[in-house]
Amino acid sequence: MFRRENIHDLAFWICLFFLIGIALFSFLNSLLIIISIVFLLFFYLLTISKKDLALLFLFVIAGSLYAYLFNFYQLENINIPFEKNGDFEGIILDTKSGYSGQQLKVSLTGNYKGNINLKTGSYPELSYGDRIKFIGVIKQIAGDYRNYYLSKNIFGESDSKKVEIISRNNGNFIKSGLLSFRNKLKNIFNSSLPREKAAFLAGITIGGKEDFSKEFKDKMSLSGTTHLVALSGYNISIVILISGLIFSLYFSISVSFYLSILLVILFVIMTGGEASVVRAAIMGVIMILSVQSERLFSARNGIIIAAFIMALFNPNVLVFDVGFQLSFAALLGIVYLSPALEKIFKFQSPGLFSWKENALMTLAAQIMALPILIANFGVFSLTSILANILILEFIPLTMAIGFSLVLFGLFSDFLAKILGLLANIFISYEFFTIDLFSRFSIPIKILGTGIIFWLIYYTVIALFILFGNKKYNEERI
Repeated sequence: MFRRENIHDLAFWICLFFLIGIALFSFLNSLLIIISIVFLLFFYLLTISKKDLALLFLFVIAGSLYAYLFNFYQLENINIPFEKNGDFEGIILDTKSGYSGQQLKVSLTGNYKGNINLKTGSYPELSYGDRIKFIGVIKQIAGDYRNYYLSKNIFGESDSKKVEIISRNNGNFIKSGLLSFRNKLKNIFNSSLPREKAAFLAGITIGGKEDFSKEFKDKMSLSGTTHLVALSGYNISIVILISGLIFSLYFSISVSFYLSILLVILFVIMTGGEASVVRAAIMGVIMILSVQSERLFSARNGIIIAAFIMALFNPNVLVFDVGFQLSFAALLGIVYLSPALEKIFKFQSPGLFSWKENALMTLAAQIMALPILIANFGVFSLTSILANILILEFIPLTMAIGFSLVLFGLFSDFLAKILGLLANIFISYEFFTIDLFSRFSIPIKILGTGIIFWLIYYTVIALFILFGNKKYNEERI
């Protein structure tokens, strides 16, 4: 099945079967059942001389075993007195501010160990690295949210109105510096644009929704455009491009290569490490490596290796992190479904401002993400497809202006304000579109669908992709 020259194929299949093992354990939660089924398949495949395929199935066991051990040690290493009122101390690892107060990821210190989600009021204003003391009850997370929080390494939750700051600057100094720099960039946006528009531009360039008003969040939700502020490959590509241009002026190609990778890593840390930007960063680094080694970049291997690496850090993201799933589903739609749609519809040109190409990519991403959106949010707006087509046409240009704005804004307030005027034109159009489609949303609900329904759904899409490529190849002959 595999020869030495097909090492890239072998890497793809090993990663895929390993991830299948993680997914099976996440659903079945029984290592014994998985091992039993896989060994039956293993010996059956050996009897029909499918040795290579049989060996690949062993990686299903490896994936399941890895997920089991990870979860075991993850829970073994915590010491949290659940359901007991007490005084607790901890260091803040992450903060999210909203209209209802602050939501903190806190690492407990002292006699206790483990990360919790702490909800508190808007004051005092807390930040990464603060050592705090609070009084409350830490509850175990139950229901569907438990596995999601485990994918974020969070094991409990508490609600405390009284939080006391013991000391500041107890976090990693590199991350602290990056977050301070991020706040400086946000201040440049705020000085160049109205508050809501500054928050939007910051969201699509350096991440974050904490400065959005409740009204605007509701509009984005109704119009199906919330994902716009999820950082993606375009953000990473701009970082790689800018860093490559700057570093190449002063350093050799090899040094510029390593510095570009370092800058991508720092960007991911600064922006909070969302699933979409981590995935894009890993693929971006793989692409840089392929250029450096003068080898062709394989999108297929890039996608599977990105998922594999992220699952190694926490296997729970594969099944329980919605952001992870939406990011990869949209990417798969763009890479595989979009070309098939283009071949079926026989578009001869990308259209003015590449609107046909952008429309197909948006449609493909929405189709692939549909089951995830409905399974997690219970509703999907038909008009969101059109809203995204109309907005995404201008988002890359808006982002490019946003990056230019902060880059020049570090040296000149005047240039920042000039670029702010230009950005304001595009953002005003995007706000108008979001507002319009939030008012004329056509929500659809699909009830009573289980995993079998969605397996059939994705099977139909896979067949459509194969049919589209086959038809295209036949027409070329």
